[in-house]
Amino acid sequence: MTTRTARKPAGRIAFVGAGPGDPELLTRRAHAALTEADQVVYDRGVPESLLTAIRAEAKADAQFSPAEGAPGDVAKVLLSAAKSGLSAVHLVAGDPFGHEAVVKEVQAVARTAVHFEVVPGLGQAEGVATYAGVPLPGVRVTADVGDVSALDFDALAAAALKGSFAVAVDAGDLAAVRDGLLAAGVEPGIPVAVTGDGTGETQYTTTSTVDSFVAAALGFTGRVVLTVGTDVAERDTMSWWENRPLYGWKVLVPRTKEQAGAMSARLRAYGAIPCEVPTIAVEPPRTPAQMERAVKGLVDGRYAWVVFTSVNAVRAVWEKFDEHGLDARHFGGVKIACIGEATADAVRAFGIQPELLPQGEQSSEGLLAEFSPHDEILDPVGRVLLPRADIATETLAAGLIERGWEVDDVTAYRTVRAAPPPAEIRDAIKSGGFDAVLFTSSSTVRNLVGIAGKPHARTVVAVIGPKTAETATEFGLRVDVQPQHASVPDLVEALASYAVELREKLAAMPAKQRRGSKVQGPTALRFR
Repeated sequence: MTTRTARKPAGRIAFVGAGPGDPELLTRRAHAALTEADQVVYDRGVPESLLTAIRAEAKADAQFSPAEGAPGDVAKVLLSAAKSGLSAVHLVAGDPFGHEAVVKEVQAVARTAVHFEVVPGLGQAEGVATYAGVPLPGVRVTADVGDVSALDFDALAAAALKGSFAVAVDAGDLAAVRDGLLAAGVEPGIPVAVTGDGTGETQYTTTSTVDSFVAAALGFTGRVVLTVGTDVAERDTMSWWENRPLYGWKVLVPRTKEQAGAMSARLRAYGAIPCEVPTIAVEPPRTPAQMERAVKGLVDGRYAWVVFTSVNAVRAVWEKFDEHGLDARHFGGVKIACIGEATADAVRAFGIQPELLPQGEQSSEGLLAEFSPHDEILDPVGRVLLPRADIATETLAAGLIERGWEVDDVTAYRTVRAAPPPAEIRDAIKSGGFDAVLFTSSSTVRNLVGIAGKPHARTVVAVIGPKTAETATEFGLRVDVQPQHASVPDLVEALASYAVELREKLAAMPAKQRRGSKVQGPTALRFR
């Protein structure tokens, strides 16, 4: 009998283009390579926001380190990892082959037997120009350079005569770029746009001309993109990233940790910078007996209706179902009512369509207005299950009883106050560091004020419904935004509409009035 020595698994190397910076612009192949990697070496031009997003999805034991040294040194690090059976990635901004140093690394790896691949990415210059609203049609030149001396200024001058071009350089090299363009014969008055933090949350573009863009970009740091040519004028109508309704707004999201993500994603789509501050922690009831009896009653046909007032209530009931090996089939014959689209969506996620969702006001009063009184002939079972938070108001239960129903008002979960946020967030809340705050329940109002203090008077206050508005008013807050329907999407949409209206009002004001306006936030500052 012969034995064989176990071979080490073959490692591999990937040179991955991160694109212009926005994590959403990673290709699917790039995302797969990064999340499967054991070791990631990254260039300094890769934005921290993208690295943070990748780390969150990477292997738990994946190693991240900055690329240091000459191309040969980086290649040695990658080859060493691969020869140890690891998957190694060199993550670069833009496209891998847009960097001369990376090309040399690929050439060094290609001389070995190690398997490698090159995953392309959208170039920084081209991608950022699109985010800045500057088209590059027809004859064009784009370049991502780390050394300005590598730029072919004669080619750029020719491109400026025929159309437009974009180049990505370090902010400290802008003066050298200007001098190179002028020396190559580019007209001093040709339009230029300079964009910093391209595709990021704080992207900012300033427009000027070839002879003045260095002064116009004073204060820019890191990598910037210049777009040069007549197409820069198209920004007036085609700038979309920086013109989103909530662009640059810092928005406070006081929700439970589990629920904040969906709201933050919607806010980002409108250009806002959300800051999640958990104010409530959701915990099981102190004694499970009530919920145990309620679940048994559902299975035994004890209830005609279940009324869900929140996503947490839906989750609590389904967790109990799961504990007992039950599923949606055990809701057969029981009708379901929901307050709010988000709660209804949570029910639908389990394959059940609610029978009742208020068409008018999304509140306890709105539901009661449409809830039929109990009829002994039509409703042989006259009991309603109401699984709720331990601090819920009595309005709904009392209204159902008035309509002739028996109500089992059951504590499905407890809401407890979360720990206070860091000192810098508390200071920002009280000093007006946030442009808006979104409240989704009365408890988020109470708990935010309790753990962090009252939002500043200049902060826009948006509430999800009338009860939340009442609580905000009780705490001395001015309610600026309230959607017609009580749901997270409608709340974010209402805030975005408010920002648009604000911008239009400010645009219509004479300059002197704008300066004296009490309106605060990014929308106002853009006009000052």
